[in-house]
Amino acid sequence: MAHEMKMNKKNMVVVEGSYAVAHAVKTCRPNVISAYPITPQTHIVEDLSKFMADGEIPNCEYINVESEFSALSALVGSSAVGARSYSATTSQGLELMHEVLFNVAGMRLPIVMTVTNRAVSAPINIWNDQQDSISQRDTGWIQLYAENIQEVSDMTAQAFKISEDRDIMMPSMTCMDGFILSHVYEPLILLEQDITDEFLPPFKPERTLDPKNPLTFGAFADPHFYTEFRYQQECAMQKALKKIESVADEFYDMYGRYFGGLIDEYHTEDADIIIMAMGSIIGTIKDVIDRLREKNVKVGLLKVRAFRPFPAEAIMKVIRDAKVVVVLDKNISLGMNAGALFIETKSILYNTDITVPVIGYMIGQGGRDIPMSTIERIIAEAEEVIISGIKKESQFTDLKEELI
Repeated sequence: MAHEMKMNKKNMVVVEGSYAVAHAVKTCRPNVISAYPITPQTHIVEDLSKFMADGEIPNCEYINVESEFSALSALVGSSAVGARSYSATTSQGLELMHEVLFNVAGMRLPIVMTVTNRAVSAPINIWNDQQDSISQRDTGWIQLYAENIQEVSDMTAQAFKISEDRDIMMPSMTCMDGFILSHVYEPLILLEQDITDEFLPPFKPERTLDPKNPLTFGAFADPHFYTEFRYQQECAMQKALKKIESVADEFYDMYGRYFGGLIDEYHTEDADIIIMAMGSIIGTIKDVIDRLREKNVKVGLLKVRAFRPFPAEAIMKVIRDAKVVVVLDKNISLGMNAGALFIETKSILYNTDITVPVIGYMIGQGGRDIPMSTIERIIAEAEEVIISGIKKESQFTDLKEELI
């Protein structure tokens, strides 16, 4: 479905990415915000604290805690009693939450959290790649990856609506590349309060912790029951595939902007080479495609917005007729010599009639620059695959051999 943008440039403002996220959260009228600062996420919760101090977020509690583990643990309680709950984190902070991430998903608590993607140490690194959230892909959280500030702002309201749907009731991470998006200033339309109030009604869960109607959350489950809990979580994830799409369409109808859904396409209709990627690298890839299209190189882009749940059917539909698929990953699954998006894309093609070659590149690790020349070189190598077949299935890009 094509979506014609109806964005009024007169309504645009230039703000920092972190401010755009904080403003979006404010507009979603959270009841509890739990925060612990960590670079490059800190500006989000700083801006939220200013909104709180200025009385701009009514009926909300702002909780200062001693760690990221505590930040998410506090929201387990608030969400369980029916409060719309939000936090933000990054990198080591997200990894410290690992145990609680499972608890939140298992208890079916629709918490929304912004993950400002940053490399994971050691060695310590504060720049961007997506290793932190990718490492948590099996915890039961919906994961949405943003290309730009407008997208991560609009994603925020959509994430609450998706997660709080009674058929879903799963938590969501809205992921934005650290510094590249969190600290950059771009023009965008901030979420409009009156439209958001209509788009996102107050959170009213079916079940809450209430002394007047005692329930147990996160109960002990022996082997007789445990499998069925996990099965129900997977069923909810599969239902979320359609919900992510329908919420994006509803958002478009109300706001006139389409920054949502499972995937986006750019010049894929006749593409021999299709590049797959997530996050802010998308902008660079589009510029390269525009340049190469002028030279009659048939290359297109498949932007993956939803990594969890994984949009297998949507991806296969796009890449079916390509001559080669190139997957760019800002992460690595150590021991597989490949990135997660590459591995999962290959896995969904097995046992199908789709025989397109798939090659992978691990790129931008620890914030290393990704110039247009690197993307162009990768596309040239993909052209060689069409002619001669795959010689190297997955590899690191721009390795500095002198440092090895």
